[in-house]
Amino acid sequence: MAERDEIESIFSRQRAGAAERRQRFGLEERKGALAHLRQTIERRERDIVAALRKDFGKSEPEVILTEILPVLQEIRHAMRHLKGWMRERRVAPTLATFGTSARIRPEPRGVCLIIAPWNYPFNLALGPLVSALAAGNSAVVKPSEMTPATAKVIAEIITETFPPELVAVVQGDKEVAQRLLEEPFDHIFFTGSPQVGKIVMAAAAKHLSSVTLELGGKSPTIVGPGADLEKAARWIAFGKFVNAGQTCIAPDHVFVHRSVEAEFAAAVRAAIGRSYGEDARASGDYARIVNEQHATRLRRLLDDAVGKGARITFGGGGEGTYLAPTLVEAITPQMEIDEEEIFGPVLPLMAYDDLGSVIERINSRPKPLALYIFEKDPAFAEEVISRTSSGGVGVNLTTMQYTHPRLPFGGVNNSGIGAGHGYFGFQAFSHEKPILTDRRSMVPMLFPPYTTRVERLIRIGRRFLG
Repeated sequence: MAERDEIESIFSRQRAGAAERRQRFGLEERKGALAHLRQTIERRERDIVAALRKDFGKSEPEVILTEILPVLQEIRHAMRHLKGWMRERRVAPTLATFGTSARIRPEPRGVCLIIAPWNYPFNLALGPLVSALAAGNSAVVKPSEMTPATAKVIAEIITETFPPELVAVVQGDKEVAQRLLEEPFDHIFFTGSPQVGKIVMAAAAKHLSSVTLELGGKSPTIVGPGADLEKAARWIAFGKFVNAGQTCIAPDHVFVHRSVEAEFAAAVRAAIGRSYGEDARASGDYARIVNEQHATRLRRLLDDAVGKGARITFGGGGEGTYLAPTLVEAITPQMEIDEEEIFGPVLPLMAYDDLGSVIERINSRPKPLALYIFEKDPAFAEEVISRTSSGGVGVNLTTMQYTHPRLPFGGVNNSGIGAGHGYFGFQAFSHEKPILTDRRSMVPMLFPPYTTRVERLIRIGRRFLG
């Protein structure tokens, strides 16, 4: 009951101030809120690093690169462009609306809910918050309970920075998240698995709340016969093994042309050694699995694959929350690892001869959040891009599409609905209100009663407009 009362109180306070925010939370106020958030993050950087070290064993450079820097870049980009994003846009009239003036005004959606995942718990909680504030909303942030140290720091940062009627934090498990979803939020921004995304969308439907769902899936990677294999191996190893593979846009599996299969596998092994040494366990730069439950799930996937004929050609060892960077070959459709999103440091390598068969296989699965192509021939990449559907595409790189503030980031169907980042995040948390004003419209000439003269005018209008 205490949790229920707290959630109702927070929501009611934010809802009560929504009308006033729409009038008073203007450009300078929004920029001030973002600047204040940036200052608090910079002041608490050591605490953020320590929390993620405790939750994941992440190194300081990786925390800065993948957790703190994306949020600071989001703030900087929003503050530089917010004036233009907020500006009303004039729209030219059509023949039918001649004599009117039209404009589009972005306005805040109102009270928003942000449910963050555990894999990048700081970045994926505060990144959407930047967009929500830039668009003029209040927000309730629900960090993941699976990363308690980071959730605690997030709560402290938000409490230090904002009054609860603007931004509040609610801590707790999935029952708390379900309780939050009972409130009629104006917009819900959820990052997590497709399975939980369906629950969020169903809850939002009860109130007809708009949603942005950033989900995941099995993001495929294709290495063509003309690829720069060393470059491909370094990018794929980085994208797959950063954060111990717990990245929604990590390469899930690699289709490699049979003519370069052996050379590519050797290049990946070399890239892993270059990044994490002979034993990644001893590397201060290699993260751990978030908890024993997920580590057990990954070992179960490996055991199932090996039991059905797969070969571990590199890595595979580890205990507790440590799992070594692992390469697996001879994957078949009967294996769980071929169906389930891996979300860990296990990379299947699958040889192919015909690109068409790879494209057919990708198209037979749910649409992925990301698709990666490595090949020097632009026509090869264009064939894959034009014949497949995915949230985003990386050509001769991985994961960097997430960091580009001028690109939308989001999925398609099973991998997500809507997009975030930069202007697209501002749009997600805004309603674009159309405003049409009469100047000298001639439409009243067509009002009833429909006399012979009016009918003649309608027929003339139909010739020109229809």
